[in-house]
Amino acid sequence: MLQSKSFVKKTKQGRVIKVVREHYLRDDIYCGALSCNVCDTSAARLSSSASTILIVDTNVVLNQIDLLENPAIDDVVVLSVVLEEVRNKNLAVYNRVKALCTNSLRKFFVFSNEHHRDTYVKEMVGESPNDRNDRAIRVAARWYQSHLGGSTQVLLVTNDKENKRKAIEEGLSAETVESYVKSLGQPNLLDLVALPTSEDVGLAEVEDLRPSKRKVIYSEHKPMSEITSGLLRGIYHQGKLRINRYNPFEAYVGSESIGDEIVVHGRANMNRAFDGDIVAVELLPQDQWHEEKSSIIADDEDDEEEDVRLVPSSADDAPRNTNLVQPAAASTASTSSRPAGRVVGIIKRNWHSYCGSLEPMPMPAGNGGIAHALFVSKDRRIPKIRIQTRQLGNLLDKRIVVAVDSWDCLSRYPSGHYVRTIGEIGDRDTESEVLLIENDINSRPFSAQVLACLPPLPWTLSSEDLANPKREDLRNVRVFSVDPPGCKDIDDALHCTSLPNDIADVTNFVLPGTPLDDEASQRGTSVYLVERRIDMLPKPLTEDICSLCSDVERLAFSVVWEMTPEAEIIYTRYTKSVIKSCAALSYVEAQARMDDSRLMDPLTTDLRNLNSLAKVMRHRRIERGALTLASAEVKFQIDTETHDPLDIGMYQIREANQMIEEFMLAANVSVAEKILKHFPLCSLLRRHPTPTKEMLEPLLRTAAAVGLDLDVSSSKALADSLDHAVDDDPYFNKLIRILATRCMTQAVYFCSGDLSPSEYHHYGLAAALYTHFTSPIRRYADVIVHRLLAAALGIAKLPPIFMDGPQLTSIADNLNYRHRNAQMASRASVELHTLIYFRKRPTDTEARIVKIKSNGFIVFIPKFGIEGPVYLMPRGEKGGDWVVDEVHQRVMRTGTNIGYGILQTVRIHMEVVEPQPNRPKLELTLI
Repeated sequence: MLQSKSFVKKTKQGRVIKVVREHYLRDDIYCGALSCNVCDTSAARLSSSASTILIVDTNVVLNQIDLLENPAIDDVVVLSVVLEEVRNKNLAVYNRVKALCTNSLRKFFVFSNEHHRDTYVKEMVGESPNDRNDRAIRVAARWYQSHLGGSTQVLLVTNDKENKRKAIEEGLSAETVESYVKSLGQPNLLDLVALPTSEDVGLAEVEDLRPSKRKVIYSEHKPMSEITSGLLRGIYHQGKLRINRYNPFEAYVGSESIGDEIVVHGRANMNRAFDGDIVAVELLPQDQWHEEKSSIIADDEDDEEEDVRLVPSSADDAPRNTNLVQPAAASTASTSSRPAGRVVGIIKRNWHSYCGSLEPMPMPAGNGGIAHALFVSKDRRIPKIRIQTRQLGNLLDKRIVVAVDSWDCLSRYPSGHYVRTIGEIGDRDTESEVLLIENDINSRPFSAQVLACLPPLPWTLSSEDLANPKREDLRNVRVFSVDPPGCKDIDDALHCTSLPNDIADVTNFVLPGTPLDDEASQRGTSVYLVERRIDMLPKPLTEDICSLCSDVERLAFSVVWEMTPEAEIIYTRYTKSVIKSCAALSYVEAQARMDDSRLMDPLTTDLRNLNSLAKVMRHRRIERGALTLASAEVKFQIDTETHDPLDIGMYQIREANQMIEEFMLAANVSVAEKILKHFPLCSLLRRHPTPTKEMLEPLLRTAAAVGLDLDVSSSKALADSLDHAVDDDPYFNKLIRILATRCMTQAVYFCSGDLSPSEYHHYGLAAALYTHFTSPIRRYADVIVHRLLAAALGIAKLPPIFMDGPQLTSIADNLNYRHRNAQMASRASVELHTLIYFRKRPTDTEARIVKIKSNGFIVFIPKFGIEGPVYLMPRGEKGGDWVVDEVHQRVMRTGTNIGYGILQTVRIHMEVVEPQPNRPKLELTLI
């Protein structure tokens, strides 16, 4: 059956055209119930013994996904009209419900009501799309009720008052989410129910959760119509809110409309915005743009002290922390050039699930075991969340996951609901899972569909691989790899006769559009924690089929250079190849070979020749202006049985590391040039934007205070200045380089068609073009680049996705997001294992001051690669003000000669303490 709908449409050029849309209707779409006597049940997903089948509306799926994912909820029909609406409103929830509908262990069935002859409904004159969809849901529920007869109850679950009323009037069974869950007789399941909003039924329950003092605490958010108008007129400015990780009362909104970051001081001015929300900001008067230079160190214990007042209208009403010493310089400080503002509306929420623990609140008498509690996230940027629970006693010593439902302007805290328990607080595995959830890292096992894409093991080269005319046989070439100790995912190898740089040919196995490819594109990158690695691809690929192990034949993608002894590239070619590595060396082993003058074997000679070339390449790169920066990388020695840290120290960089780095950089640059030449609009490249003057200001201030004159006019000028930043102290130069690293922008992936060539530049490497090609086992960006290179060489066709600009941009955005999250997860893992290590090892050691604050300073501990705050005053102590001297970067005690300066060495005591329940931290105190 064919339904046609025609309408007229005006094009951008002003022409009026007639559009005819055809909608095909069928009568052979099955209901999915095993108990059905009419439909084909071969593809049925609803259980034969189901006494009740649930039909859920769009808002139930959007708001109650945590409940739906619980195994107690099954035999659910998800209508196609609901699925489509969910996809348009929240892609993350859509992916979660799709996973439920494809999970063979769950009884969820997608019914195509929009294409069934008996359930399709036309839009009525004057009917809104929302009302039409609600009517379609009721029609489908009525069809199920008639289709299944009286053998199975069909229950429409909705929190929409009007939809429920109409359903009951039409003879349908309808219940709210809460009443249905109560009927299941599992009280703890009620904890998963998201609180209804004021538009839904059950408003009284929301009122119970709000504070008894019904004062207006926050400003009402402006309606979207007013926000849109204000953005157009330049009254408001749009951007993503980023909350300071070390001071949750300070946030920044990057605004393209004013070309600068807007500073938002205090929770009142944040006005219920969460980190990552897209917000509309109103600038405050310029005399309220407060200086930030002498800001304080905010403490974990200060969260409760920072209160909000009644409807703040300016920064003067922003919260102040009375228990922390305010900088004396603040009263005389000039206004800052950085604009300050306040949030007036939320354009797009970034709410998701959060990990933490509960603070118990007094249990109300006679309330059916329901306790109200405040949830404290491990992420300090997240405010406390008010939840209700029936299992308070079981949750107080647990790490749990909580989701946010709403945040009323009358409530100091947002309201949310319990999602699940992770494990015991303090347990290493529990805390490791917490950091993965916090950083949105997918650590789930690979699905059967993904694993089905892999070739069977044991895998060996086939005769077809060897006979392939597009693949060069390099098995007779002396190839070897140099990687970190214990590395199993070896994806690059070198050879020094004609000098190919061989990279694992991952795309031979990861084909576009397959479940394996989809999974890799979502994960984006492998994640390296202290005690384990979370792979982007399944282990059979990473540690066997694609790993360039010694003495086994492997498929590779090679960049072959012909070089002079002065490391000048005369000729470059690219080829798919077959190799057989003769050695898989660690950095330590490679370095030991190069350093041992007694060794003159061919492999060691190759290593020395490569190292000689690498030194020339490195020198030439630095001459061009490439920066040699430094980072505080920490290395743990882990107990193989308990996985607890046995020792901790700074990661040591050897010549062997630098040698491999040079050839990886050279290969990435060569490939970037090749793919961009062939595909100027759809190449995936990597850029490093030049840091702004404001970003470099902390470095310049520190340098000036210690008598250095750094030239930051270009990367070359900065590199030269850093080379001359020397002192009697051997660690001085590394400290300056670490501080310089922190002023840099983040390097990002981008699609070449999205930017002009002048914006492709990589500042840190002083390279006009750069991409990632050398690690396809652990980075999806490299997989994309391998496909581009193969297409440029005529080896394979370019997948259709490269013709879709917006989709390529979306892939690049996801890669940047995943790369950033992987970095944050790695750092959090280091912090966790640092806590575990020092829990039983209080230590005195030397530290260097790297940042001055009005109530203390931030120190860096070279021996352990750790950074943290040192407070000059105990909490709650009165008097004894400290004054920050911005010019000389010192903090001085008023009326005394006691003071501390930037980069000064101080002796500190390190000890793990727990000032708040379940929130241990490494405390650094001045000796």
